Amino acid sequence: MIYLDNSATTRVCPEAAAAVLDAMTTQFGNPSSLHTLGFAAAQLLAGARRAVARALGAPPETVTFTSGGTEANNLALFGAAAARRKEGRRIVTSMAEHPSVLRVMDELEREGWEVARLRPDRQGRLSPEQVEEAVTPDTALVSLMLVNNETGAVFPVEAAARALRRQNPRGLLHVDAVQAFGKLPLRPAALGAHLVTVSAHKIHGPKGVGALYCAPGVRIPPRTFGGGQERGLRPGTEGVPLIAGFGAAVQALPDLPAALERQRALNRLCREGLRELPGVTVHSPEDGLPYLLNFSAGDVRAETMLHFLAAREIYLSSGSACSRAQPSHVLTAMGLPANEVQSALRVSFSRETTEEDVRRFLEALGEGLQTLARRPARGAGMRRRSI
Repeated sequence: MIYLDNSATTRVCPEAAAAVLDAMTTQFGNPSSLHTLGFAAAQLLAGARRAVARALGAPPETVTFTSGGTEANNLALFGAAAARRKEGRRIVTSMAEHPSVLRVMDELEREGWEVARLRPDRQGRLSPEQVEEAVTPDTALVSLMLVNNETGAVFPVEAAARALRRQNPRGLLHVDAVQAFGKLPLRPAALGAHLVTVSAHKIHGPKGVGALYCAPGVRIPPRTFGGGQERGLRPGTEGVPLIAGFGAAVQALPDLPAALERQRALNRLCREGLRELPGVTVHSPEDGLPYLLNFSAGDVRAETMLHFLAAREIYLSSGSACSRAQPSHVLTAMGLPANEVQSALRVSFSRETTEEDVRRFLEALGEGLQTLARRPARGAGMRRRSI
């Protein structure tokens, strides 16, 4: 099996799996209970919080655990809008955000907010000037992902922080860092971010757990109410096993500079191989996150190519796993032709990916392009298609 869909999810690492099992079967107490088992569970919770906070270069009390990136994004955006309602009625975001941000923006717009959605260029990038120009004195909130989940483009969130400080110092900057966490240097304070979203299952942790960083002094209201856990921001009995797995996955992260250099080598190998294949167009920018590459597979529809590769136990995706069977809103916003959007595929690596994996994928992709492009198009009789 060759797994190249790591931007959708990763295989849980042994350390995280062991931590989840231990918390489920040995240290299974409720962390709010006052007996020994409860205390042990509370210690697991505290240890995981310290691990995530260290990875962010932040105090543990700034980390609130959630059920994942989607909940953290919703909590951050609805909370920030409520907290800064008197500071302005304008929100700046991009057309290339994750659906858990875009759908919140739609809802906030219905509630009377003005939402400015910035369009990325043909390689998925936003310019610092584009962001700074969009931030006005009545901008109460800016929300930008640090790394785009489909193209790997790195967005200029520091430019948004500078613009907010200049135009509206009371405004808040939210950064969706789900694809960047554990892969790029990430310090919310250095970015100027007030709210940062991260997730476990992109870094070889379990699904169903993420976290929201809230900068010291930033207060947002909760969306749910209950027993006061997570300092009241996200109440409910904590999912200690998943949180423990998250903490273990963070602690098992490899050395960041070495991991980045290895991924750059895999990215170069894959990019060079794709360029040699007829009809293939690479969409990811050269300066993007090296963990992923987006490209169009000639005139072969993405779903057709995915099935061809899956039959050979090679797994990748056609874009965001949260927009299943829908044309990519990111590539559409980039202004790519419809045929390139329909044939777009995303390869995403992890620390488990090898050069041999990449070579075997390229070989199978080349075979697929030759085989599938010769098949008659639907409704075209026996006429052959060519690349």
